[in-house]
Amino acid sequence: MRVLATIGFSFSAGVFLAALLPWDGWQLYAAAGAALLALVWLLAARRSTCFRRGLLILLPLAVSLAYFAGYRYLVQRPVEQRCGAVSPFTATVCDWPQETERGCRITVKLDGYPGAKAVLYGESELLDARPGNTLAGTAQWQSAAHIYNNDLTHFTARGVYALLYGREDVQLSEGSEGALRWLPQRAAKAFRERIAAVWDDPRVSGFLTAELTGDKSAMDEGDYLAMQETGLAHLFAVSGLHCAFLVTLLSLLVSRRRRLLCAVTIPALLFYMVMVGLSPSVVRACIMQMLLLVAPLFRRNSDPLTSLAAALLVILLVNPFAAASVSLQLSFSATLGMVLLSPRLYRGLTGWYKGKNRVLRHGLCFVMANLAATLSAVVFTAPLTAYYFRIFVLVAPLSSLLAVPAAGWSFMTAFVTALLGFVWLPLARILGALAWVLVRYILLVAEWLMGWRYHAIYFIDPYPLYWLLFVYTAFIGCAVTPDGRRKYAVASVLSAVTLIAAIWVNRQSYRYGALSALALDVGQGESVILWSQDETALVDCGSSNSYKDPGGTAADTLHSMGVTRLSAVVVTHYHADHTNGLYEVLRRVPVDKLYLPDIEDEYGVRERLTALAEEKDVQVVWVTDTVTCPLGQAVLTVYPPVQSGGDLNELGMTALATSGDFDLLITGDMSGSTERKLAETYPLPDVEVLVVSHHGSRYSSDIRFLKAVTPEAAVISVGDNSYGHPSEETVQRLLAVGAEIWRTDRQGNIRITVNGG
Repeated sequence: MRVLATIGFSFSAGVFLAALLPWDGWQLYAAAGAALLALVWLLAARRSTCFRRGLLILLPLAVSLAYFAGYRYLVQRPVEQRCGAVSPFTATVCDWPQETERGCRITVKLDGYPGAKAVLYGESELLDARPGNTLAGTAQWQSAAHIYNNDLTHFTARGVYALLYGREDVQLSEGSEGALRWLPQRAAKAFRERIAAVWDDPRVSGFLTAELTGDKSAMDEGDYLAMQETGLAHLFAVSGLHCAFLVTLLSLLVSRRRRLLCAVTIPALLFYMVMVGLSPSVVRACIMQMLLLVAPLFRRNSDPLTSLAAALLVILLVNPFAAASVSLQLSFSATLGMVLLSPRLYRGLTGWYKGKNRVLRHGLCFVMANLAATLSAVVFTAPLTAYYFRIFVLVAPLSSLLAVPAAGWSFMTAFVTALLGFVWLPLARILGALAWVLVRYILLVAEWLMGWRYHAIYFIDPYPLYWLLFVYTAFIGCAVTPDGRRKYAVASVLSAVTLIAAIWVNRQSYRYGALSALALDVGQGESVILWSQDETALVDCGSSNSYKDPGGTAADTLHSMGVTRLSAVVVTHYHADHTNGLYEVLRRVPVDKLYLPDIEDEYGVRERLTALAEEKDVQVVWVTDTVTCPLGQAVLTVYPPVQSGGDLNELGMTALATSGDFDLLITGDMSGSTERKLAETYPLPDVEVLVVSHHGSRYSSDIRFLKAVTPEAAVISVGDNSYGHPSEETVQRLLAVGAEIWRTDRQGNIRITVNGG
């Protein structure tokens, strides 16, 4: 068994290196080098005691590097060669379509390209597609690994190598939709529909759909946000926890006899694995569970490390690009932490109790087992969550202790209840009350913990990162030095002290100057934070880049600054690239007033914002005349729209932040003609900083407007786009009036601080 573990981990290490290192073309050279080293080892160390172990490491490493290079050449490269042009395609639908603002998107298997999938974006008529249907037509082929100037792994980790933007001639035909191979997909849809039928509470049905199937599309956004912020979102990434729940449920329902349990559980795990989408985390978990179940039948000890290595080997053989999956990395790291560290932590946490009270001992063991598992997982996943999500959830041990046991019971009861719903729906609705109570309890815990001021820290600034490095250095030092518990107590105290110091220093770094502004890097969108003393305002928050999280960026930054409440949120206009992050901000940060233009919009943004403001008890101010808002030592002036017609860009508002002789002007997405009218309508001052309109569009920043406000610095909030923003004409006009240009796509977050008058 240990041989398989060594081979699996060595192969996986090679694939992870090949997938994650940024250079191209080195894998075959490295494979040849590893093979040559294995040959030298074979000749030189044949009689050594470590001879076998060395070969078991070097040979799989060489094979993995060569395998990755071959897979890329044979599977990904043929698809990449089609990208960048409009050309025909035929494909088989392999999952249910999902509705988008402009139609739908469907994951398809490309005909003629073995092992390759694509995501097709098409018209709303394709929403009738079913797994097994055939699609044919022409499309614009776009690489899924390289979008604009960004290298992405989100798609390739799922075996998707192209994005197809369908033309009008895309046709849908029946294909093999009734085939047995598509039964898991049909079962998944039926399961989701049955959950919605049993629980008519949208929050509960959305939660249970996410927990049982991993599909979060129906979940309440506020609930999912609370689960993320308290470290409980892993309940919706179908993995080892869910497979353990399923095995526990089957063992309770079927039998504890090993052979019968295996005969029932293994097919159920395989079906469930396909039903929930074959994500790397669930494949890893199901394979591990199956190996752990089968091992005793062959009179082998259940070895978690061997099971983990075998699971990784299978996943990476099927798709080596899965190594770049965040889901797989987090799942693998958490499992490895629980295997290696949890038993030791459990012994340390329970070893001090010498009492003989059985009830107290069992309760202590239960609490400490959950705490040990959570801490072990956190230790191994914290660097990944810091890197990918810029967060460290301080309340994770407490939230897991309070919510995970309830999640286990909610999973099992909901699973049985949903199955019963196929037989007799009225009885299922009655029995569903238990799952309803459990879900409501979990959501209550998440909302309560998210309300704690320091439930998490965010890695926006370097000081929390320094703290995390100190913590790992301290505890690794404790682990490699001679035994003794006192050193761990000292390290824990020092970690708490340095955390408080990091938070304090981080907050103080924002506490100087009469007025400060921060233009956030949210990609192709805009979001500006203004603060003075203890008053803070936010102007817009949105992005048209789907891989950006403008609301999370703004809220994380505000929490890092120590902002506990926003005095004002100003919305210049209702386009998504200025508003789609505001929903998260309003849910995470209390707001006093929301300033909105009193105009209609066809996108429903106005209605969603006002409904959320009412839910969160935020005062809505409709700006129909000039409004001034005190902001510490500064004043924020909001001007209403100056045009009476046109699109939303021309009906937008303007924000002017003033402190002494310093002025900063934000004009949203106005065109040049609207900017001229703005300067003619209101007595705008000479501004020191101009947040350039419409991300530097050629139609903005009119030269007469620029001469009227004479900006000394121009901030362009821009990201990856197909519009050519910022245009060269706009840049030249800004330079002509003497403005120094700063861009968020090049400089990242741009901070302006006024140190007085």
